[in-house]
Amino acid sequence: MPRQSVFDMDFANVYACLVRKAERKGRTKAEVDKVAAWLTGYEDMDAVTGTYGEFLASAPAWNPRAEMITGSICGVKVEAIADPMTKRMRQLDKLVDELAKGKPMEKVLR
Repeated sequence: MPRQSVFDMDFANVYACLVRKAERKGRTKAEVDKVAAWLTGYEDMDAVTGTYGEFLASAPAWNPRAEMITGSICGVKVEAIADPMTKRMRQLDKLVDELAKGKPMEKVLR
């Protein structure tokens, strides 16, 4: 079976993984929803349909403060990523990682 790009995966499946990552560390789905809403402008993550790539590309209001998201995710510096879609994906992943590591919400939301 050929490998599927994360951008072609169903949004609900990818988002469920992000929520599980946070919940394993004692955070809540509501906190992940708040982080995702801050970053993307979506008001209701449960109402989002389509692929993860469509979710990222169609974000109603990508937060301009997203450029303040720095650090490494999977060994890659978020601020050094050139591809805009990959950068958006990694920015959301980085915020969920920070949340899961116990960082206060005020600091996660910059």
